Amino acid sequence: MATESTSYSSNTTLTLPVLPLDDEVVLPGMVVPFDLSDAEVRAAVEAAQAAARSEGDSKPKVLLVPRIDGTYAATGVLGTVEQVGRLSDGDPGALIRGRSRVRIGAGTTGPGGALWVEGQKLDDSVPEPLPGAVTELVKEYKALATSWLKKRGAWQVVDRVTQIDDVSALADNSGYSPFLTVQQKIELLETEDAVARLKLATAQLREHLAEQDVAETIAKDVQEGVDKQQREFLLRRQLDAVRKELRELNGDSKDSAEESDDYRARVEAADLPEKVREAALKEVDKLERASDQSPEGSWIRTWLDTVLELPWNERTEDAYDIKGAQEILDAEHAGLQDVKERITEYLAVRKRRADRGLGVVGGRRGGAVLALVGPPGVGKTSLGESVAHAMGRKFVRVALGGVRDEAEIRGHRRTYVGALPGRIVRAVKEAGSMNPVVLLDEIDKVGSDFRGDPAAALLEVLDPAQNHTFRDHYLEVELDLSDVVFLATANVLEAIPEALLDRMELVRLDGYTEDEKIVIARDHLLPRQLDRAGLEKDEVTLDESALRKLAGEYTREAGVRNLERSVARLLRKVAAQHELGERELPFTVTDEDLRDLIGRPHHVPESAQDPAERRTAVPGVATGLAVTGAGGDVLFVEASLADPETGASGLTLTGQLGDVMKESAQIALSFLRSHGAELELPVADLKDRGVHIHFPAGAVPKDGPSAGVTMTTALASLLSGRLVRTDVAMTGEVSLTGRVLPIGGVKQKLLAAHRAGITTVIIPKRNEPDLDDVPAEVLEKLDVHAVTDVRQVLELALAEATVGEVKVPVAA
Repeated sequence: MATESTSYSSNTTLTLPVLPLDDEVVLPGMVVPFDLSDAEVRAAVEAAQAAARSEGDSKPKVLLVPRIDGTYAATGVLGTVEQVGRLSDGDPGALIRGRSRVRIGAGTTGPGGALWVEGQKLDDSVPEPLPGAVTELVKEYKALATSWLKKRGAWQVVDRVTQIDDVSALADNSGYSPFLTVQQKIELLETEDAVARLKLATAQLREHLAEQDVAETIAKDVQEGVDKQQREFLLRRQLDAVRKELRELNGDSKDSAEESDDYRARVEAADLPEKVREAALKEVDKLERASDQSPEGSWIRTWLDTVLELPWNERTEDAYDIKGAQEILDAEHAGLQDVKERITEYLAVRKRRADRGLGVVGGRRGGAVLALVGPPGVGKTSLGESVAHAMGRKFVRVALGGVRDEAEIRGHRRTYVGALPGRIVRAVKEAGSMNPVVLLDEIDKVGSDFRGDPAAALLEVLDPAQNHTFRDHYLEVELDLSDVVFLATANVLEAIPEALLDRMELVRLDGYTEDEKIVIARDHLLPRQLDRAGLEKDEVTLDESALRKLAGEYTREAGVRNLERSVARLLRKVAAQHELGERELPFTVTDEDLRDLIGRPHHVPESAQDPAERRTAVPGVATGLAVTGAGGDVLFVEASLADPETGASGLTLTGQLGDVMKESAQIALSFLRSHGAELELPVADLKDRGVHIHFPAGAVPKDGPSAGVTMTTALASLLSGRLVRTDVAMTGEVSLTGRVLPIGGVKQKLLAAHRAGITTVIIPKRNEPDLDDVPAEVLEKLDVHAVTDVRQVLELALAEATVGEVKVPVAA
């Protein structure tokens, strides 16, 4: 790529033969071989040789002119024929060196068959010294050219390029660049100014290097990707080979393709609904396209396993033997007539619908949702098993206590790690049929937090109008729950959201009577605890008197849970004494043996205590009835007057009372102040002395209006000095005019009065219809008075005053 300095003067007019260059450009300084077998090339060279001989010149001269599509360029290059001989392939050729630019003029005549033109030789040299900007440009071009040549491995050419100092020669040196197009080379040829030409050459070289860097980066990335794919392919083939060997060792010959084929066969063979089958086949297609290492493959396999394990078309036949179902319920549970009647009604209606061909109407079946609400230990959970047994269905229990994540009900999205279907879908899967009895246990204990409200997710599950198209987030296919019998249990009705409660049919379990407890203990609790204590049925017998005392004095509850614990404790004691040699078996436990075996009773009725030790042994104490989360209970109200010397006044309330109960106390006090003269009470004491009303068991919150008559009676007893009868308990809301208004929970309250040994109960007149729900054996032992006015309450509750024996309590 070295150049020679020319001896031709500038601005010289020359007459030269034209050597046309088709799609090729030669710049000054370039040495190019030409094939003389081409007629135009041979004619131009021979004409130049003839002219040189006539002029006595040692080197023939030709004009190298680019010709693009038959059109000659306006600028050519003066070339000298350096040598004529044979080319490397043996053909005749000539070696021509480009010398300088020539601006082409008009054509003329000359010897030979070549085309002769006149042209003006151009001087494009740059005067010394070079400006600083040009020097920097020269350095940049040399650096770029060196970088490009090094990438091509042309180390010898690098030295020759770095030795070129002439600006024009350096710019024309880019004519050797193979990446330049013909148009770019013509642009270089026609640029007369050497500095401008060097700038153009530098820009072209810089652009090419940038493109080359991008191309190299892409090629490198492609190569790395290809290498990675090849390496992954090789490793997968090795992994497949290892798996094949392991399968052969384990006797399993399935590979991934066979596994997907196996899933397809299982889906096609399964008895699935049409839409579910379509969704499953789509997932099988995805599984076939997924690689073995893709996490999506494991998600799809888990989803397909879940779908295939669900009993889409499996149903158990309902036992429509209504009498047989009623006998099963009676045998497994004593009492609970309301619940038994509701289940019997449900079975009877389903039987009639099935007989008339109305089992499925509008794609829905006659599902039922019953809410069993009652205190702990009354048998709500075990009742669900009895319902399933009576109907001949599978039974599944779903514990909802403490559930705070909505996904526990509706399932997780499949994109989550460890995603699972919701508890409802898992319950159906566990049951193995589409019509089980599902017990939603402790539905009032469901909470909510940032993960959603599970109670809201249950709205669709428990709505018979919607749950035939229930869609779990994990399955994402419709699941028909309309044939599922849902039973929900709860202790506190107020804790169930109103929208959820509206979708359920409420059945209250208010607790057992003492006679029912004895039957349950004899027929159910005792046999179970005998097995757990390792005793035979005939080794230990509990007399009915012992069971009655256990239920009445050792436990005081609405259910039988503590009663069962007492029976278990009693049997453990007998078993331990037998092993120690202190007692012989068989042994019959009577009520007289209880104290020696398990200690003193904890709940002695007021009527069984010494008269002087009873709470109502002083004026100002009355017995009320209340409903708690554990059922009905007896509530005592104490009232006292402050000593006049203390100067205390007003009303003081203690016992952790709610706002409604505080208002009831103020109403009772106001009534006595306004009607004291009529009732022959010293109301002056109420004006001058402070009144204190206390409800014992102060750690337990209390609220509600039903203690109004009890507080009125306690204050009347305090002012009159007359004791409240020990055997009397009362409940009812009182108004400012003395009317006794209705309240709730009559059945629970009467059962509590019966358990506490109360014989006389006062209730509002408007609650008299609620007595129909109270067991007959309890009503027989209670003297129930339905009243409309608080004056009737005072007449029934207050005993006759005994002069000289009554001391009115005074607050300290």
